Amino acid sequence: MTAASDLTSFETGDGPLVYRDAGRGPLLVLLHGGFLDHGMWDDQVPGLARTHRVIVPDARGHGGSSNASEPFRHTDDLAALLRRLDAGPAVLAGVSMGAATAVDTALEHPDLVRALVVSGAATSEPEFHDPWSKEVLAAQARALGEGDVEGWVDAFMLFAAGPHRTLDDVDRAVVRRLRDMAFRTLSKHRADEPDLRVPIPGTWARAAGIEVPVLAVHGSVDSADHLAMARRLVETVADGREATVEGAAHYPNMERPDAFGEILRDFLAAVPAG
Repeated sequence: MTAASDLTSFETGDGPLVYRDAGRGPLLVLLHGGFLDHGMWDDQVPGLARTHRVIVPDARGHGGSSNASEPFRHTDDLAALLRRLDAGPAVLAGVSMGAATAVDTALEHPDLVRALVVSGAATSEPEFHDPWSKEVLAAQARALGEGDVEGWVDAFMLFAAGPHRTLDDVDRAVVRRLRDMAFRTLSKHRADEPDLRVPIPGTWARAAGIEVPVLAVHGSVDSADHLAMARRLVETVADGREATVEGAAHYPNMERPDAFGEILRDFLAAVPAG
């Protein structure tokens, strides 16, 4: 669990944003998935903080961070945090929504980024073609329309198992942590509130201009669409590479923290300082 002393916040023009700050050394930022919070990285932070300064934000509208009352972009919130800390450039590592924020930041604030690690996503313009993914998203939309919070979370949790397993195949502690984080974030919101996120334009067209090293870490049993997006990114950028965590789906850092951590540490050791 996160130590309370590691958590702090900073004020923005639209309320406070919470982040975890641990360790000393080169800067590493860990970015959580949608509807989750900094706690999804609890297994990685203690080990990584022995060699790095590790920043783990709660994205706006998630965890302990304030909800939006005006249009915003997650990448701008992250950039504001790093500039306030006079920190960077950083290695940005993100899962799902966090991966998209990492890539957006390389496009919009390249001076703050020296390498990227993405898992289960690529840019903030996702593409879903596989029938399994489409049905999960449709189930979420139906539950949202009916105001069925439990149903929405049940559909959301299908991504944790992936198309080839059931949740009975996923460690119960991981399932519980994911559900708890999702319910905490959902409890902050109303079903009818507007989506104030501002899209980043032309992300796929611009991705070829990313010059920093990019590593995609795949969960071997993640959905075909999530795997395809991450692979497309590493094939698009100038310096892309891949690694796979066997037996994990959309949240490999939680399902197999040791394997994910080893891949991440090896990549960090190979990234040029700067």
